[in-house]
Amino acid sequence: MSKIAILGLGTVGTGVAKVVAENARQIERKLGEPLSVKSVLVRHFKDGPYRQLMTDDFTTIERDDEIRVVVETIGGTEAAYEYTKRALAAGKHVVTANKQLVAEKGWELMELAQKNNVNYLFEASVGGGIPVLHPLTECLCANRVDEIFGILNGTTNYILTRMVRTGAFFSDALREAQAKGYAEADPTADVQGIDAGRKICILADLAFGAQVRPEDVPMEGITKLSLRDVKVAQRAGYRIKLLGRCLRMPGGGRTAYVAPHLVPEEHPMANVEDVYNAVAIRGSAVGEVMFYGRGAGELPTASACMSDVMESLRRSPRQEGLGWSGDADGFVDPAEVSTRFYFRIEGSLMDAAMAFGQVEVLSEDGETGFLTDSIPLREALEKSERLNVLARLRVLG
Repeated sequence: MSKIAILGLGTVGTGVAKVVAENARQIERKLGEPLSVKSVLVRHFKDGPYRQLMTDDFTTIERDDEIRVVVETIGGTEAAYEYTKRALAAGKHVVTANKQLVAEKGWELMELAQKNNVNYLFEASVGGGIPVLHPLTECLCANRVDEIFGILNGTTNYILTRMVRTGAFFSDALREAQAKGYAEADPTADVQGIDAGRKICILADLAFGAQVRPEDVPMEGITKLSLRDVKVAQRAGYRIKLLGRCLRMPGGGRTAYVAPHLVPEEHPMANVEDVYNAVAIRGSAVGEVMFYGRGAGELPTASACMSDVMESLRRSPRQEGLGWSGDADGFVDPAEVSTRFYFRIEGSLMDAAMAFGQVEVLSEDGETGFLTDSIPLREALEKSERLNVLARLRVLG
């Protein structure tokens, strides 16, 4: 029998324990042996179905030779970082859904795992239950990945969906998301683009084989979006989506950013709604492929964690980031990336044309909404300096 430990008993940790118990027969058949949870690390003991498994002493897990895999679901970069290092050093595989830790310390932890001939796997850190990291590093490994973009945060996608469907203001849609449990009491990481930013860093690391540091990646959320822009976009055949995007640049550089985009309604990404996520990968041989599903939640995320657990137990050590260098050089400022831009200004079409030349007008009702030609962000900012800009978004295309 294989035995695992779970660090933390929040949403994901509880989901992992449930999957192990409820799917025991399927897991045993596919693994070739039974699997059980031996220990659960908690800060405070509480009654419930896992009470007999609880411990507040990580050393008991660290020194237990029966425990082969540690599933880290604590989150953050303090205790989780320390416990992960100790587990790997003790010769235990570590599986995690902790996107902040992977984005900031993933390369270092994979190096430690390789040194100790164990796995550090993190499929659940991007896209929850959507399998995307393994396909990226295994199924698409013969491709040169040129771009990845996607809806990487279910909370913001739910808010934008409600703004489109019901005409709700941002603040009202956010309160609704909180009431349904989709948004935290403090939604900052979601609505400011930080959560999506950590995930696009991980995707960029694996796609391009070099470190992309979160502090280098501009992360713009949806707090400044106006319902007026949502309606203008909809009338013009677009949907507004918060996208994380990373690209291979000419000359071999790489870049990444998070920002709201106008997505043409004929693109599959435009029809990803509510709390669903989607990730599109553009490869040199395969073209564009897209992965779609629930990007968070107790059981979807636990499903991804358990896939990594079983992978670790069935096969010799395999690192998702094999070839991922810790070198952060070669990152290009995303302001150099060219796209079309949507502007809404307090001014006339003549004002827009004076600044940008020929533009595509989307609305003229006291304020002018228009699309520019494809230009770098740096140039767009320079040309709009003398305009009274009310909104600016990138256009996917």
